[in-house]
Amino acid sequence: MARNVLESSLLGAGFSIIFQILCRILTFGINAYIVRNVGREVLGIMNVRLLLLESTLLFLSREAINRAALSANSQQRDKCSWAQLINQMWLTVLICAALCAPCLYSWLHWLSNVDAIYKAQYEFACYAVALSCVLELMAESTVFVAQVFCFVKLKILLNTLHILVRSVIFLWIVIGDQSVAIYAFAIAQLASSITIIVSQYGFFHYYIKRFNRFKLQQSRKGKSPRTQAELTSWERTMFEHMEDFPFTRLSEMLPGVTENKGAFFNKELQTLTLSFVKQGVLKHILTEGEKYVMSVSPVLSFSEQATYDVVNNLGSMAARFIFRPIEDSAYFYFTQTISRDIKLDKQPPERVRQACSVLHNLLLAVSSIGLLACTFGQSYSHTVLQMYGGDDFVAGGLPQSLLQWHCLAIYLLSINGITEGYMFATNTSREIDKYNFIMAIFSISFLVLSYILTGIFGPVGFIFANCINMLSRILYSTYHIRLQYQPLALNPLLGLWPGKLFGGTLIFAGCSCFWYRNAALGTHLAIGFASGLLCLGSWALAHRDLVRLAWKYARRIKIE
Repeated sequence: MARNVLESSLLGAGFSIIFQILCRILTFGINAYIVRNVGREVLGIMNVRLLLLESTLLFLSREAINRAALSANSQQRDKCSWAQLINQMWLTVLICAALCAPCLYSWLHWLSNVDAIYKAQYEFACYAVALSCVLELMAESTVFVAQVFCFVKLKILLNTLHILVRSVIFLWIVIGDQSVAIYAFAIAQLASSITIIVSQYGFFHYYIKRFNRFKLQQSRKGKSPRTQAELTSWERTMFEHMEDFPFTRLSEMLPGVTENKGAFFNKELQTLTLSFVKQGVLKHILTEGEKYVMSVSPVLSFSEQATYDVVNNLGSMAARFIFRPIEDSAYFYFTQTISRDIKLDKQPPERVRQACSVLHNLLLAVSSIGLLACTFGQSYSHTVLQMYGGDDFVAGGLPQSLLQWHCLAIYLLSINGITEGYMFATNTSREIDKYNFIMAIFSISFLVLSYILTGIFGPVGFIFANCINMLSRILYSTYHIRLQYQPLALNPLLGLWPGKLFGGTLIFAGCSCFWYRNAALGTHLAIGFASGLLCLGSWALAHRDLVRLAWKYARRIKIE
Protein backbone atom coordinates (compact mmCIF):
# COMPACT_ATOMS: atom_id res chain seq x y z
CA MET A 1 0.00 0.00 0.00
CA ALA A 2 1.09 3.58 -0.58
CA ARG A 3 -0.62 4.55 2.67
CA ASN A 4 1.74 5.28 5.57
CA VAL A 5 0.94 2.60 8.13
CA LEU A 6 2.85 4.25 10.98
CA GLU A 7 1.18 7.63 10.50
CA SER A 8 -2.23 5.99 10.11
CA SER A 9 -1.63 4.03 13.32
CA LEU A 10 -0.64 7.19 15.18
CA LEU A 11 -3.63 9.08 13.82
CA GLY A 12 -5.93 6.20 14.71
CA ALA A 13 -4.58 6.07 18.25
CA GLY A 14 -5.01 9.82 18.69
CA PHE A 15 -8.58 9.87 17.40
CA SER A 16 -9.47 6.78 19.44
CA ILE A 17 -8.19 8.38 22.63
CA ILE A 18 -10.33 11.47 22.03
CA PHE A 19 -13.32 9.29 21.17
CA GLN A 20 -12.87 7.15 24.27
CA ILE A 21 -12.66 10.20 26.51
CA LEU A 22 -15.84 11.76 25.13
CA CYS A 23 -17.82 8.52 25.17
CA ARG A 24 -16.66 7.41 28.59
CA ILE A 25 -17.55 10.77 30.07
CA LEU A 26 -21.06 10.18 28.76
CA THR A 27 -21.09 6.59 30.04
CA PHE A 28 -19.84 7.59 33.48
CA GLY A 29 -22.50 10.26 33.65
CA ILE A 30 -25.20 7.69 32.89
CA ASN A 31 -23.80 5.28 35.49
CA ALA A 32 -23.69 8.05 38.10
CA TYR A 33 -27.35 8.84 37.35
CA ILE A 34 -28.26 5.16 37.79
CA VAL A 35 -26.33 4.87 41.08
CA ARG A 36 -28.03 7.94 42.53
CA ASN A 37 -31.56 7.47 41.15
CA VAL A 38 -32.24 3.87 40.04
CA GLY A 39 -30.10 1.70 42.30
CA ARG A 40 -26.87 -0.26 42.36
CA GLU A 41 -28.59 -3.61 41.79
CA VAL A 42 -29.93 -2.54 38.40
CA LEU A 43 -26.49 -1.20 37.48
CA GLY A 44 -24.95 -4.53 38.48
CA ILE A 45 -27.38 -6.46 36.26
CA MET A 46 -26.70 -4.23 33.25
CA ASN A 47 -22.98 -3.52 33.55
CA VAL A 48 -21.86 -6.90 34.85
CA ARG A 49 -24.31 -9.57 33.69
CA LEU A 50 -25.66 -8.17 30.39
CA LEU A 51 -22.47 -6.50 29.17
CA LEU A 52 -20.64 -9.73 29.97
CA LEU A 53 -23.03 -11.54 27.62
CA GLU A 54 -22.32 -8.96 24.91
CA SER A 55 -18.55 -9.07 25.32
CA THR A 56 -18.56 -12.88 25.37
CA LEU A 57 -20.49 -13.19 22.11
CA LEU A 58 -18.60 -10.46 20.25
CA PHE A 59 -15.14 -11.43 21.45
CA LEU A 60 -15.47 -15.15 20.76
CA SER A 61 -17.10 -14.51 17.38
CA ARG A 62 -14.76 -11.98 15.81
CA GLU A 63 -11.51 -11.49 17.73
CA ALA A 64 -9.61 -14.44 16.26
CA ILE A 65 -10.96 -13.97 12.73
CA ASN A 66 -10.17 -10.25 12.69
CA ARG A 67 -6.60 -10.68 13.97
CA ALA A 68 -5.86 -13.48 11.52
CA ALA A 69 -7.35 -11.56 8.59
CA LEU A 70 -5.24 -8.48 9.38
CA SER A 71 -2.09 -10.58 9.36
CA ALA A 72 -3.05 -12.40 6.16
CA ASN A 73 -3.85 -9.16 4.38
CA SER A 74 -0.44 -7.77 5.31
CA GLN A 75 1.80 -10.76 4.62
CA GLN A 76 -0.07 -13.22 2.38
CA ARG A 77 -1.64 -11.08 -0.35
CA ASP A 78 -0.36 -13.49 -2.97
CA LYS A 79 -1.97 -16.42 -1.14
CA CYS A 80 -5.18 -14.96 0.24
CA SER A 81 -7.66 -13.16 -2.03
CA TRP A 82 -10.07 -10.42 -0.97
CA ALA A 83 -12.95 -12.78 -1.71
CA GLN A 84 -11.58 -15.26 0.83
CA LEU A 85 -11.07 -12.50 3.39
CA ILE A 86 -14.64 -11.27 3.01
CA ASN A 87 -15.99 -14.82 3.23
CA GLN A 88 -13.93 -15.34 6.37
CA MET A 89 -15.26 -12.15 8.00
CA TRP A 90 -18.86 -13.29 7.45
CA LEU A 91 -18.12 -16.39 9.49
CA THR A 92 -18.42 -14.12 12.53
CA VAL A 93 -22.18 -13.92 12.01
CA LEU A 94 -22.59 -17.70 11.87
CA ILE A 95 -20.33 -18.23 14.87
CA CYS A 96 -22.22 -15.64 16.90
CA ALA A 97 -25.59 -17.15 15.97
CA ALA A 98 -24.31 -20.59 17.00
CA LEU A 99 -22.99 -19.26 20.32
CA CYS A 100 -26.25 -17.52 21.17
CA ALA A 101 -28.07 -20.73 22.14
CA PRO A 102 -25.61 -22.04 24.77
CA CYS A 103 -24.87 -18.54 26.09
CA LEU A 104 -28.55 -17.64 26.48
CA TYR A 105 -29.27 -20.93 28.22
CA SER A 106 -26.38 -20.31 30.61
CA TRP A 107 -27.36 -16.71 31.33
CA LEU A 108 -31.01 -17.59 31.90
CA HIS A 109 -30.70 -20.88 33.81
CA TRP A 110 -27.17 -21.50 35.14
CA LEU A 111 -25.96 -18.16 36.46
CA SER A 112 -27.09 -16.81 39.82
CA ASN A 113 -30.71 -15.66 39.79
CA VAL A 114 -31.85 -12.05 39.66
CA ASP A 115 -34.64 -10.79 41.92
CA ALA A 116 -38.18 -11.61 40.79
CA ILE A 117 -38.97 -7.93 40.27
CA TYR A 118 -36.35 -7.74 37.50
CA LYS A 119 -36.72 -11.25 36.04
CA ALA A 120 -38.99 -10.38 33.08
CA GLN A 121 -36.83 -7.40 32.10
CA TYR A 122 -33.66 -9.46 32.46
CA GLU A 123 -34.95 -12.26 30.19
CA PHE A 124 -35.99 -9.78 27.50
CA ALA A 125 -32.63 -8.02 27.75
CA CYS A 126 -30.69 -11.27 27.31
CA TYR A 127 -32.48 -12.06 24.04
CA ALA A 128 -32.12 -8.45 22.87
CA VAL A 129 -28.38 -8.36 23.58
CA ALA A 130 -27.83 -11.64 21.70
CA LEU A 131 -29.78 -10.36 18.68
CA SER A 132 -27.91 -7.05 18.74
CA CYS A 133 -24.57 -8.91 18.60
CA VAL A 134 -25.65 -10.87 15.52
CA LEU A 135 -26.85 -7.68 13.84
CA GLU A 136 -23.63 -5.81 14.65
CA LEU A 137 -21.47 -8.56 13.12
CA MET A 138 -23.39 -8.31 9.84
CA ALA A 139 -21.36 -5.14 9.26
CA GLU A 140 -18.03 -6.73 10.20
CA SER A 141 -16.78 -7.04 6.61
CA THR A 142 -17.17 -3.29 6.07
CA VAL A 143 -15.47 -2.58 9.40
CA PHE A 144 -12.54 -4.76 8.32
CA VAL A 145 -12.21 -3.03 4.95
CA ALA A 146 -12.28 0.37 6.65
CA GLN A 147 -9.52 -0.73 9.01
CA VAL A 148 -7.27 -2.13 6.28
CA PHE A 149 -7.60 0.97 4.10
CA CYS A 150 -7.00 3.31 7.05
CA PHE A 151 -10.41 5.02 7.14
CA VAL A 152 -9.54 6.29 10.61
CA LYS A 153 -11.94 9.22 10.77
CA LEU A 154 -14.80 7.03 9.53
CA LYS A 155 -14.22 4.59 12.39
CA ILE A 156 -14.26 7.33 15.00
CA LEU A 157 -17.28 9.10 13.51
CA LEU A 158 -19.41 5.97 13.30
CA ASN A 159 -18.34 4.74 16.74
CA THR A 160 -19.35 8.10 18.16
CA LEU A 161 -22.72 7.88 16.43
CA HIS A 162 -23.17 4.35 17.78
CA ILE A 163 -22.52 5.45 21.38
CA LEU A 164 -24.71 8.55 21.07
CA VAL A 165 -27.69 6.60 19.73
CA ARG A 166 -27.42 4.04 22.52
CA SER A 167 -27.05 6.67 25.24
CA VAL A 168 -29.80 9.00 24.00
CA ILE A 169 -32.38 6.22 23.64
CA PHE A 170 -31.51 4.77 27.05
CA LEU A 171 -31.78 8.13 28.82
CA TRP A 172 -34.97 9.08 26.97
CA ILE A 173 -36.71 5.92 28.24
CA VAL A 174 -35.27 5.90 31.77
CA ILE A 175 -35.96 9.55 32.51
CA GLY A 176 -39.59 8.88 31.63
CA ASP A 177 -39.83 5.74 33.78
CA GLN A 178 -36.96 4.64 36.03
CA SER A 179 -38.57 1.25 36.72
CA VAL A 180 -37.89 0.01 33.14
CA ALA A 181 -34.14 0.72 33.09
CA ILE A 182 -33.25 -2.83 31.98
CA TYR A 183 -35.83 -2.71 29.17
CA ALA A 184 -34.32 0.62 28.13
CA PHE A 185 -30.84 -0.91 28.08
CA ALA A 186 -32.00 -3.72 25.79
CA ILE A 187 -33.85 -1.44 23.35
CA ALA A 188 -30.86 0.91 23.21
CA GLN A 189 -28.55 -2.02 22.35
CA LEU A 190 -30.76 -3.06 19.43
CA ALA A 191 -31.04 0.50 18.12
CA SER A 192 -27.27 1.03 18.23
CA SER A 193 -26.62 -2.22 16.32
CA ILE A 194 -29.03 -1.17 13.57
CA THR A 195 -27.23 2.18 13.45
CA ILE A 196 -23.91 0.41 12.86
CA ILE A 197 -25.30 -1.58 9.90
CA VAL A 198 -27.01 1.39 8.24
CA SER A 199 -24.08 3.76 8.69
CA GLN A 200 -21.36 1.33 7.58
CA TYR A 201 -23.12 0.15 4.42
CA GLY A 202 -24.41 3.65 3.71
CA PHE A 203 -20.89 5.07 3.71
CA PHE A 204 -19.43 2.40 1.46
CA HIS A 205 -22.36 2.69 -0.94
CA TYR A 206 -21.51 6.37 -1.32
CA TYR A 207 -17.75 5.80 -1.36
CA ILE A 208 -17.75 3.06 -4.02
CA LYS A 209 -20.09 5.06 -6.24
CA ARG A 210 -17.81 8.11 -6.12
CA PHE A 211 -14.66 6.00 -6.40
CA ASN A 212 -15.93 4.40 -9.61
CA ARG A 213 -16.54 7.85 -10.99
CA PHE A 214 -13.02 8.87 -10.00
CA LYS A 215 -11.51 5.85 -11.78
CA LEU A 216 -13.56 6.64 -14.88
CA GLN A 217 -12.19 10.17 -14.84
CA GLN A 218 -8.62 8.90 -14.49
CA SER A 219 -9.07 6.53 -17.42
CA ARG A 220 -10.26 9.27 -19.78
CA LYS A 221 -7.58 10.93 -21.81
CA GLY A 222 -7.32 14.62 -21.14
CA LYS A 223 -9.33 14.31 -17.92
CA SER A 224 -12.71 15.83 -18.60
CA PRO A 225 -13.05 19.24 -16.83
CA ARG A 226 -16.71 18.51 -16.17
CA THR A 227 -15.95 15.27 -14.35
CA GLN A 228 -13.07 16.94 -12.51
CA ALA A 229 -15.47 19.57 -11.18
CA GLU A 230 -17.92 16.93 -9.98
CA LEU A 231 -15.35 15.64 -7.49
CA THR A 232 -14.87 17.71 -4.37
CA SER A 233 -11.44 18.29 -2.85
CA TRP A 234 -12.44 16.00 0.04
CA GLU A 235 -13.28 13.19 -2.37
CA ARG A 236 -10.03 13.61 -4.29
CA THR A 237 -8.18 13.37 -0.97
CA MET A 238 -10.14 10.24 -0.05
CA PHE A 239 -9.22 8.53 -3.34
CA GLU A 240 -5.48 9.28 -3.20
CA HIS A 241 -3.31 6.18 -2.80
CA MET A 242 -6.34 3.92 -3.24
CA GLU A 243 -5.25 2.26 -6.48
CA ASP A 244 -5.50 -1.14 -4.78
CA PHE A 245 -9.07 -0.65 -3.50
CA PRO A 246 -10.65 -3.84 -4.89
CA PHE A 247 -14.40 -3.21 -4.66
CA THR A 248 -16.57 -1.90 -7.48
CA ARG A 249 -19.96 -2.79 -5.97
CA LEU A 250 -21.29 -2.76 -2.44
CA SER A 251 -22.57 -6.33 -2.90
CA GLU A 252 -18.95 -7.53 -3.16
CA MET A 253 -18.70 -7.12 0.61
CA LEU A 254 -21.25 -9.92 0.97
CA PRO A 255 -20.11 -13.58 1.12
CA GLY A 256 -19.71 -15.50 -2.12
CA VAL A 257 -20.37 -12.50 -4.39
CA THR A 258 -16.81 -11.64 -5.49
CA GLU A 259 -15.35 -14.03 -8.06
CA ASN A 260 -12.79 -16.29 -6.39
CA LYS A 261 -10.50 -18.54 -8.43
CA GLY A 262 -9.37 -20.48 -5.39
CA ALA A 263 -11.20 -22.15 -2.54
CA PHE A 264 -14.09 -20.43 -0.78
CA PHE A 265 -11.93 -20.16 2.36
CA ASN A 266 -8.14 -19.90 2.63
CA LYS A 267 -6.60 -22.91 4.39
CA GLU A 268 -3.61 -21.05 5.85
CA LEU A 269 -5.89 -18.28 7.09
CA GLN A 270 -8.11 -20.83 8.82
CA THR A 271 -5.07 -22.43 10.49
CA LEU A 272 -3.94 -19.06 11.83
CA THR A 273 -7.52 -18.30 12.91
CA LEU A 274 -7.72 -21.54 14.91
CA SER A 275 -4.53 -20.56 16.72
CA PHE A 276 -6.06 -17.22 17.61
CA VAL A 277 -9.32 -18.91 18.67
CA LYS A 278 -7.57 -20.91 21.36
CA GLN A 279 -5.62 -17.85 22.39
CA GLY A 280 -8.72 -15.65 22.32
CA VAL A 281 -10.77 -17.88 24.60
CA LEU A 282 -8.02 -17.87 27.20
CA LYS A 283 -7.43 -14.14 26.87
CA HIS A 284 -11.14 -13.47 27.28
CA ILE A 285 -11.21 -15.51 30.48
CA LEU A 286 -8.31 -13.46 31.78
CA THR A 287 -9.98 -10.19 30.77
CA GLU A 288 -13.47 -10.93 32.08
CA GLY A 289 -12.62 -13.62 34.62
CA GLU A 290 -13.79 -11.70 37.67
CA LYS A 291 -17.19 -11.11 36.07
CA TYR A 292 -17.56 -14.82 35.38
CA VAL A 293 -16.68 -15.60 38.99
CA MET A 294 -19.25 -13.04 40.16
CA SER A 295 -21.92 -14.42 37.87
CA VAL A 296 -21.38 -18.13 38.41
CA SER A 297 -20.94 -18.11 42.20
CA PRO A 298 -22.75 -16.03 44.83
CA VAL A 299 -19.49 -14.40 45.96
CA LEU A 300 -20.93 -10.88 45.69
CA SER A 301 -24.46 -9.50 45.52
CA PHE A 302 -25.56 -7.45 42.50
CA SER A 303 -25.13 -4.33 44.63
CA GLU A 304 -21.54 -5.29 45.47
CA GLN A 305 -20.95 -6.22 41.85
CA ALA A 306 -22.13 -2.75 40.83
CA THR A 307 -19.75 -1.16 43.36
CA TYR A 308 -16.86 -3.20 42.01
CA ASP A 309 -17.84 -2.42 38.42
CA VAL A 310 -18.07 1.33 39.07
CA VAL A 311 -14.66 1.38 40.76
CA ASN A 312 -13.21 -0.88 38.07
CA ASN A 313 -14.49 1.45 35.34
CA LEU A 314 -13.12 4.52 37.08
CA GLY A 315 -9.84 2.78 37.74
CA SER A 316 -9.67 1.62 34.13
CA MET A 317 -10.11 5.08 32.65
CA ALA A 318 -6.48 5.16 31.54
CA ALA A 319 -6.83 1.68 30.02
CA ARG A 320 -10.01 2.58 28.16
CA PHE A 321 -9.05 6.11 27.15
CA ILE A 322 -5.39 5.64 26.33
CA PHE A 323 -3.99 2.12 26.56
CA ARG A 324 -6.58 0.26 24.47
CA PRO A 325 -6.47 2.67 21.47
CA ILE A 326 -2.67 2.62 21.58
CA GLU A 327 -2.63 -1.19 21.80
CA ASP A 328 -5.00 -1.57 18.84
CA SER A 329 -3.01 0.84 16.67
CA ALA A 330 0.30 -0.71 17.78
CA TYR A 331 -0.95 -4.21 16.92
CA PHE A 332 -2.01 -3.02 13.48
CA TYR A 333 1.38 -1.32 12.95
CA PHE A 334 3.45 -4.33 14.02
CA THR A 335 1.40 -6.77 11.90
CA GLN A 336 2.03 -4.57 8.85
CA THR A 337 5.75 -4.05 9.61
CA ILE A 338 7.15 -7.33 11.03
CA SER A 339 6.69 -10.68 9.26
CA ARG A 340 5.65 -13.57 11.48
CA ASP A 341 7.56 -16.41 9.85
CA ILE A 342 10.92 -14.68 9.26
CA LYS A 343 13.56 -14.00 11.91
CA LEU A 344 14.30 -10.34 12.56
CA ASP A 345 17.89 -10.54 11.30
CA LYS A 346 16.54 -11.74 7.93
CA GLN A 347 14.05 -8.89 7.54
CA PRO A 348 14.76 -5.36 6.17
CA PRO A 349 17.03 -3.70 8.81
CA GLU A 350 15.36 -0.30 8.48
CA ARG A 351 11.90 -1.70 9.22
CA VAL A 352 13.22 -3.73 12.16
CA ARG A 353 14.99 -0.71 13.67
CA GLN A 354 11.86 1.38 13.25
CA ALA A 355 9.74 -1.31 14.92
CA CYS A 356 12.24 -1.53 17.80
CA SER A 357 12.17 2.25 18.23
CA VAL A 358 8.36 2.33 18.16
CA LEU A 359 8.16 -0.47 20.76
CA HIS A 360 10.70 1.30 23.01
CA ASN A 361 8.82 4.60 22.85
CA LEU A 362 5.45 2.94 23.40
CA LEU A 363 6.70 1.17 26.51
CA LEU A 364 8.19 4.40 27.81
CA ALA A 365 4.95 6.34 27.24
CA VAL A 366 2.46 3.83 28.65
CA SER A 367 4.57 2.83 31.66
CA SER A 368 4.98 6.52 32.54
CA ILE A 369 1.20 6.99 32.38
CA GLY A 370 0.76 3.93 34.58
CA LEU A 371 3.20 5.33 37.14
CA LEU A 372 1.31 8.64 37.18
CA ALA A 373 -1.99 6.84 37.83
CA CYS A 374 -0.44 4.71 40.58
CA THR A 375 1.11 7.77 42.26
CA PHE A 376 -1.87 10.11 42.29
CA GLY A 377 -4.51 7.40 42.77
CA GLN A 378 -3.41 6.77 46.36
CA SER A 379 -4.30 10.32 47.46
CA TYR A 380 -7.29 11.14 45.24
CA SER A 381 -9.34 7.92 45.21
CA HIS A 382 -11.73 9.07 47.95
CA THR A 383 -12.21 12.50 46.36
CA VAL A 384 -13.02 11.08 42.93
CA LEU A 385 -15.45 8.48 44.25
CA GLN A 386 -17.26 10.97 46.48
CA MET A 387 -17.76 13.35 43.56
CA TYR A 388 -18.97 10.45 41.43
CA GLY A 389 -21.38 8.56 43.68
CA GLY A 390 -21.98 10.77 46.70
CA ASP A 391 -21.38 10.22 50.41
CA ASP A 392 -23.49 7.05 50.61
CA PHE A 393 -21.43 5.41 47.89
CA VAL A 394 -18.06 5.90 49.65
CA ALA A 395 -19.41 4.98 53.11
CA GLY A 396 -17.49 2.09 54.64
CA GLY A 397 -14.28 2.72 52.71
CA LEU A 398 -14.57 -0.27 50.35
CA PRO A 399 -14.76 1.74 47.09
CA GLN A 400 -11.72 3.81 48.10
CA SER A 401 -9.67 0.72 48.93
CA LEU A 402 -10.68 -0.90 45.64
CA LEU A 403 -9.63 2.11 43.60
CA GLN A 404 -6.29 2.53 45.39
CA TRP A 405 -5.31 -1.07 44.72
CA HIS A 406 -6.62 -0.79 41.19
CA CYS A 407 -4.05 1.92 40.51
CA LEU A 408 -1.30 -0.68 40.88
CA ALA A 409 -3.13 -2.86 38.37
CA ILE A 410 -3.18 0.10 35.93
CA TYR A 411 0.62 0.21 35.90
CA LEU A 412 0.89 -3.51 35.19
CA LEU A 413 -1.90 -3.30 32.62
CA SER A 414 -0.08 -0.54 30.72
CA ILE A 415 3.00 -2.72 30.27
CA ASN A 416 1.20 -5.98 29.59
CA GLY A 417 -0.97 -4.55 26.82
CA ILE A 418 1.98 -3.45 24.69
CA THR A 419 4.37 -6.34 25.33
CA GLU A 420 1.73 -9.03 24.85
CA GLY A 421 0.25 -7.22 21.85
CA TYR A 422 3.66 -7.10 20.17
CA MET A 423 4.16 -10.79 20.87
CA PHE A 424 0.77 -11.64 19.36
CA ALA A 425 1.53 -9.54 16.27
CA THR A 426 4.90 -11.17 15.55
CA ASN A 427 4.58 -14.77 16.76
CA THR A 428 4.36 -17.67 14.33
CA SER A 429 1.42 -20.08 14.45
CA ARG A 430 3.58 -22.59 16.35
CA GLU A 431 4.64 -19.97 18.90
CA ILE A 432 1.02 -18.89 19.33
CA ASP A 433 -0.01 -22.49 19.99
CA LYS A 434 2.80 -22.78 22.55
CA TYR A 435 1.65 -19.63 24.29
CA ASN A 436 -1.92 -20.93 24.29
CA PHE A 437 -0.76 -23.68 26.65
CA ILE A 438 0.86 -21.08 28.92
CA MET A 439 -2.30 -18.95 28.74
CA ALA A 440 -4.35 -21.96 29.81
CA ILE A 441 -2.25 -22.21 32.97
CA PHE A 442 -2.62 -18.46 33.56
CA SER A 443 -6.39 -18.66 33.05
CA ILE A 444 -6.95 -21.54 35.45
CA SER A 445 -4.65 -19.96 38.04
CA PHE A 446 -6.44 -16.63 37.70
CA LEU A 447 -9.89 -18.11 38.24
CA VAL A 448 -8.73 -20.16 41.24
CA LEU A 449 -6.90 -17.17 42.74
CA SER A 450 -9.93 -14.93 42.17
CA TYR A 451 -12.21 -17.30 44.05
CA ILE A 452 -9.75 -17.90 46.92
CA LEU A 453 -8.58 -14.29 47.36
CA THR A 454 -12.12 -12.92 47.12
CA GLY A 455 -13.16 -15.23 49.92
CA ILE A 456 -10.28 -13.89 52.04
CA PHE A 457 -10.12 -10.18 51.11
CA GLY A 458 -13.55 -9.54 49.56
CA PRO A 459 -13.81 -7.65 46.25
CA VAL A 460 -10.17 -6.49 46.60
CA GLY A 461 -9.20 -10.12 46.01
CA PHE A 462 -10.17 -9.77 42.36
CA ILE A 463 -7.58 -7.00 41.96
CA PHE A 464 -4.88 -9.02 43.76
CA ALA A 465 -5.50 -11.99 41.44
CA ASN A 466 -5.45 -9.73 38.40
CA CYS A 467 -2.11 -8.16 39.42
CA ILE A 468 -0.50 -11.58 39.93
CA ASN A 469 -1.82 -12.74 36.57
CA MET A 470 -0.63 -9.68 34.65
CA LEU A 471 2.81 -9.78 36.24
CA SER A 472 3.20 -13.41 35.10
CA ARG A 473 2.18 -12.51 31.55
CA ILE A 474 4.55 -9.52 31.49
CA LEU A 475 7.49 -11.70 32.51
CA TYR A 476 6.72 -14.17 29.72
CA SER A 477 6.22 -11.60 26.95
CA THR A 478 9.28 -9.51 27.89
CA TYR A 479 11.39 -12.68 27.88
CA HIS A 480 10.16 -13.37 24.34
CA ILE A 481 10.96 -9.81 23.19
CA ARG A 482 14.44 -9.89 24.72
CA LEU A 483 15.28 -13.15 22.94
CA GLN A 484 13.94 -11.82 19.65
CA TYR A 485 16.10 -8.68 19.64
CA GLN A 486 19.19 -10.08 21.38
CA PRO A 487 20.96 -11.19 18.13
CA LEU A 488 20.61 -7.64 16.78
CA ALA A 489 22.08 -6.01 19.90
CA LEU A 490 18.83 -4.06 20.35
CA ASN A 491 16.76 -3.81 23.53
CA PRO A 492 13.38 -2.04 23.28
CA LEU A 493 12.63 -3.08 26.88
CA LEU A 494 14.81 -0.20 28.08
CA GLY A 495 11.67 1.88 27.56
CA LEU A 496 10.33 0.42 30.82
CA TRP A 497 12.82 2.55 32.76
CA PRO A 498 11.34 6.08 32.98
CA GLY A 499 14.54 7.78 34.19
CA LYS A 500 15.85 9.17 37.47
CA LEU A 501 14.45 12.69 37.02
CA PHE A 502 10.90 11.56 36.35
CA GLY A 503 11.06 8.84 39.03
CA GLY A 504 12.30 11.25 41.66
CA THR A 505 9.63 13.79 40.77
CA LEU A 506 6.92 11.11 41.12
CA ILE A 507 8.10 10.22 44.62
CA PHE A 508 8.11 13.90 45.66
CA ALA A 509 4.64 14.50 44.12
CA GLY A 510 3.17 11.37 45.70
CA CYS A 511 4.41 12.30 49.17
CA SER A 512 3.16 15.90 48.82
CA CYS A 513 -0.34 14.85 47.76
CA PHE A 514 -0.58 12.21 50.49
CA TRP A 515 0.49 14.75 53.14
CA TYR A 516 -2.31 17.14 52.11
CA ARG A 517 -4.97 14.45 51.57
CA ASN A 518 -7.06 15.68 54.54
CA ALA A 519 -6.76 19.37 53.65
CA ALA A 520 -9.63 21.45 52.27
CA LEU A 521 -10.86 20.23 48.90
CA GLY A 522 -9.60 23.29 47.04
CA THR A 523 -6.12 22.99 48.57
CA HIS A 524 -6.03 19.25 47.96
CA LEU A 525 -6.93 19.67 44.27
CA ALA A 526 -4.51 22.58 43.81
CA ILE A 527 -1.62 20.53 45.24
CA GLY A 528 -2.52 17.68 42.90
CA PHE A 529 -2.75 19.93 39.86
CA ALA A 530 0.61 21.57 40.58
CA SER A 531 2.24 18.20 41.25
CA GLY A 532 0.83 16.81 38.02
CA LEU A 533 2.26 19.69 36.01
CA LEU A 534 5.61 19.22 37.72
CA CYS A 535 5.65 15.51 36.81
CA LEU A 536 4.71 16.18 33.19
CA GLY A 537 7.39 18.86 32.93
CA SER A 538 10.08 16.58 34.35
CA TRP A 539 9.04 13.80 31.95
CA ALA A 540 9.20 16.12 28.96
CA LEU A 541 12.60 17.41 30.09
CA ALA A 542 13.98 13.90 30.59
CA HIS A 543 12.68 12.67 27.22
CA ARG A 544 13.15 15.68 24.98
CA ASP A 545 13.96 13.55 21.94
CA LEU A 546 10.67 11.67 22.16
CA VAL A 547 8.71 14.91 22.62
CA ARG A 548 10.35 16.38 19.50
CA LEU A 549 9.61 13.17 17.56
CA ALA A 550 5.96 13.25 18.64
CA TRP A 551 5.68 16.90 17.63
CA LYS A 552 7.26 16.09 14.27
CA TYR A 553 4.66 13.41 13.51
CA ALA A 554 1.85 15.60 14.82
CA ARG A 555 2.80 18.29 12.32
CA ARG A 556 3.11 15.79 9.47
CA ILE A 557 -0.33 14.32 10.01
CA LYS A 558 -2.81 16.55 8.22
CA ILE A 559 -6.45 16.36 9.24
CA GLU A 560 -8.69 17.54 6.44
